[in-house]
Amino acid sequence: MVDTLLTDAPGTQEHPSLALVNSAGDVAGGRGYDELSTPEVATAWLVARDLVRPDAVLYKHCQGRLVALRADLRDLFTAHATANVPTTSAVHALNSALTCAPGTLLLQFDPQAGFTRRADHPVTQVVEHVMAMIAEDAASLLSGDEASQLASCEADSCQRFFVRTHARRQWCSTRCGDRVRAARSYARKRSLQSA
Repeated sequence: MVDTLLTDAPGTQEHPSLALVNSAGDVAGGRGYDELSTPEVATAWLVARDLVRPDAVLYKHCQGRLVALRADLRDLFTAHATANVPTTSAVHALNSALTCAPGTLLLQFDPQAGFTRRADHPVTQVVEHVMAMIAEDAASLLSGDEASQLASCEADSCQRFFVRTHARRQWCSTRCGDRVRAARSYARKRSLQSA
């Protein structure tokens, strides 16, 4: 279950790849969370980001493919943030996701939503389409104008990534920044007391 105080890191609304990478990790106290833990939860996650239709159904296999893509994207984002070389398998996985989906979104009309374009394919093709959209976003983020702003949170227990809103930003959220500042203050007080 996601910590209710866990907020979206800057950039996750604009970049589904960043939201996917941040969809699992640890929060303060070492508790883990996974927003794709079951096929139903993964489907709800995709629906909430308008990546699939509300009536879409994902199966365990499709959920597993999203989780695998998340791990590969985390590898790529980590390599970028630390200026290291990504694994060949992560680059290959992203390129596979880019090329595995049908290239055309079909035009549909809904009286309430109006005209929309969505993948209207069997389940496996729906997840392939979603993975292709997320992979395209990741490739653009890693190689585009915002690449220099992509960063990992500097709070010790945080594993999330974000797009810096200004050059000095170090944390993905105010909560992480507050935890780091509180820990520093506590350490200073302890060192003064022991001196």
